[in-house]
Amino acid sequence: MIIRSYRKTRYWHRLPDGRVQCDLCPRACRLKEGQQGFCFVRTCVEGEIVLTSYGRSSGFCVDPVEKKPFYHFLPGTPVLSFGTAGCNLSCKFCQNWDMSKSREMDTLAARADPETIARAAQQSGCRSVAYTYNDPVIFLEYARDTALACRAFGIRNLAVTAGYLNPEAWEDFFSVMDGANVDLKAFREDFYRRLCGGHLQPVLETLEYLRRETTVWLELTTLLIPGYNEGEKELQEMTQWVVEHLGPEVPMHFTAFHPDWQLRQVPPTPAATLRKAREIALANGVRYAYTGNVYDPVGTSTYCSKCRALLIGRNGYELTAWHLDGRGCCKTCGTPCAGRFEAQPGNWGNRRLPLSPPSASS
Repeated sequence: MIIRSYRKTRYWHRLPDGRVQCDLCPRACRLKEGQQGFCFVRTCVEGEIVLTSYGRSSGFCVDPVEKKPFYHFLPGTPVLSFGTAGCNLSCKFCQNWDMSKSREMDTLAARADPETIARAAQQSGCRSVAYTYNDPVIFLEYARDTALACRAFGIRNLAVTAGYLNPEAWEDFFSVMDGANVDLKAFREDFYRRLCGGHLQPVLETLEYLRRETTVWLELTTLLIPGYNEGEKELQEMTQWVVEHLGPEVPMHFTAFHPDWQLRQVPPTPAATLRKAREIALANGVRYAYTGNVYDPVGTSTYCSKCRALLIGRNGYELTAWHLDGRGCCKTCGTPCAGRFEAQPGNWGNRRLPLSPPSASS
């Protein structure tokens, strides 16, 4: 196996039988020389685990930050999104399968070092960079170096992740992130095992760490799949756990599934299912609950947790109303709205702007 370029990593150890074990995530892949881990981008080379996707991306795009989705982090502002290839889960319902399931390095057509990405974000007017499309925990070294470069330019960093990461790597990864949207894919171990090839408990532990030990702004997303994870009992248990263990101010996004990857036989999620999930969350004390991937101005808007006045109106990703004062509080009753806000929102709207690979000379 020929590796043209790679970056050495920290999270691994040698085994008595000559193999090396990757310690980045709960999969604990045990590799012989030249073997790739389950994620595809971490490989055993000369008796060490290396990252083979460093400096190589599957593409760059400027999006509204709400698309990630982040509804309480600098609303209305543009974010530079990028990812690599591979994933450490095997979700049968993956909506980005062309990148996350890729096993071809040709997918990584765009090349850019961390400082070049930071400069491209600054020059394109982005307030943040999102590590997304596939899970950034598998390219931790590339994501971390890019995040540090972004901070030098005053650019924020947002992780869109499933949170499937070992405790040893939590601080290394999340200490350079300003926000994290974590996919809480379901609230049953058998769902994670059968449909994702993973386990629920490590994700819950990551979420508790984020709330207990960091200042990272946290939002949650659950893709509701008909017949799999949209049952009322499960949603009751999930939302009650969120309020009890993470706090009522953590926003929850319930988004619509569309037939894809290995669940093409499953119908799209009805809008009524999303609205019901939102109602359950609100009834259980979640202060900010949203619907996604459907047209629903009510379900995508932000309301005061005390007086229920409209705070941020949304039509798609377009902001239609702004009723927060300069301190991020409701103009009607003065109650603070949880999040990271500035005196005025951005005006990026619904635009999606693909970028050519940033060049080092730009």
